[in-house]
Amino acid sequence: MTPGLAFFYGGLVRRKNVLSVLMQCFVAMCVCYNSVVFCLDILCPSHRAIVLLADCNGLALNGVGMQPYAAYAPTIPHQLFMIFQAMFAVITPALIIGAFAERMKFSAFLLFTLLWATFVYAPVCHWVWGVGGWLKNMGVLDFAGGTVVHINAGAAALVAALDGW
Repeated sequence: MTPGLAFFYGGLVRRKNVLSVLMQCFVAMCVCYNSVVFCLDILCPSHRAIVLLADCNGLALNGVGMQPYAAYAPTIPHQLFMIFQAMFAVITPALIIGAFAERMKFSAFLLFTLLWATFVYAPVCHWVWGVGGWLKNMGVLDFAGGTVVHINAGAAALVAALDGW
């Protein structure tokens, strides 16, 4: 191993940046989980997102309880299903971080993560997993997040790497 490099998450970053990448992963987890709690729970899988946003039902987990949400998981409580969905939302930006490790300011990363989770992740999540999603209607099955997580993160990482961030 080269003296100035440290092995980290399957890639190489300089020793001085290991803590920065760890902090980005932790903050991505916090940002994405909070965005799921506050608004993405009604944007990602919901086919009624516009109606729910208009009357704030589901915003900040308003009306999300222990009763099952029949359209998605008829035997699992809605809060548990929301936490399961949050896991995918948290993992995806952590994969993207590898594309711009050591090359993006922390404030830019924070803004990127918040905007990306809202305007890119949520629609793709709805397309694949949501009732009425166009990819789901075409017969796409994505049980482990291959489309929503890996293809989405790979495309975002490619854009970030090509853009020169």
